[in-house]
Amino acid sequence: MHVGIIGYGNWLPSGRTTAAELAAATGVPEDIVALKFGIRQKPVAGPGETTAFMGLAAARKALAAAGVEGGKVDLVIWCGAQHKDYPCWLAGLYVADQIGAAKAWSFDMEAMCGSMMAALDVAKSLMLTHPELNTVLLVSGYRNNDLIDLTVPATRFMMDIGSAGSALVLRKNAGRNAVLASAFRGDGSLSEMCIVPTLGSRAWPPAPGDLQKAHFIVPDDEAFKKKLGETTMPNFYAVIREAVSRSGLPADGIDYLAILHFKRSAHEAVLAELGLRPDQSTYLEDYGHVGQNDQVLSLELGLRDGKIRDGSRIVFVGAGLGFVWASTVIQWGPCSE
Repeated sequence: MHVGIIGYGNWLPSGRTTAAELAAATGVPEDIVALKFGIRQKPVAGPGETTAFMGLAAARKALAAAGVEGGKVDLVIWCGAQHKDYPCWLAGLYVADQIGAAKAWSFDMEAMCGSMMAALDVAKSLMLTHPELNTVLLVSGYRNNDLIDLTVPATRFMMDIGSAGSALVLRKNAGRNAVLASAFRGDGSLSEMCIVPTLGSRAWPPAPGDLQKAHFIVPDDEAFKKKLGETTMPNFYAVIREAVSRSGLPADGIDYLAILHFKRSAHEAVLAELGLRPDQSTYLEDYGHVGQNDQVLSLELGLRDGKIRDGSRIVFVGAGLGFVWASTVIQWGPCSE
């Protein structure tokens, strides 16, 4: 028995922020923004393009690609951002209602920008242990750019954050695009090193001026940089290699790496560490970092550009504030099980 991907969808808002605009807002030279940070432009949601709106739009595209009506979906898992249309709100149930998934149940889950890989593993586990779950929709929306103040120097490493929605349709014994193994690592010592300091229960009720503080901050910039420098790349390599090994593949068995957007030097370092060519991945310089949607967007671009074919072994990998690192392996094309 296996679980396979039968449809995918991405939705991007038409609004764009360019490298020149980011340079003007941050004071960082435009060539540094474009070349070092690796952002030529990024999609940014406008009024009405809420987190759930973007996830729903992507879900409809994924269902259409899969040839599946909403009423056939057994479970909807929201794996998008915590920054949703309303606080304390289940976006997955909203999506289920909007697509007509009347028989589906739903829950929202969060592993920050590792959420899509975590959701793939959770969905696979549920589908293989619950006989009634045959078709599952993973859906994500993300506009954490709302929570970035570009004038704050310590959080300029997040200037690439944009907006998007993505979705995957999973089917038990699909016969193709099998979801193989996953791997995860976490480091809770980073949990309070990059936070939004207001509007949560630690700062409730809101005080005058809290709205102006509703953006990410780094309380100790030097400590945060040091900790990330010690942990980030080793944990990226570890989850990739663990997921590949658990999938029964050789260490050099990666054909395509669907990796989150981060600065160009880090992207190139990961490819070099894994012995991959530039054409075995897609650098998202025209999209920036759109959260847990990066991997599904990279999948679509890789298929469009002929980098992914039947038989390709794809590795999804990302990381989220908190800090969690996550990776999932997918065998694209027909499978024999």
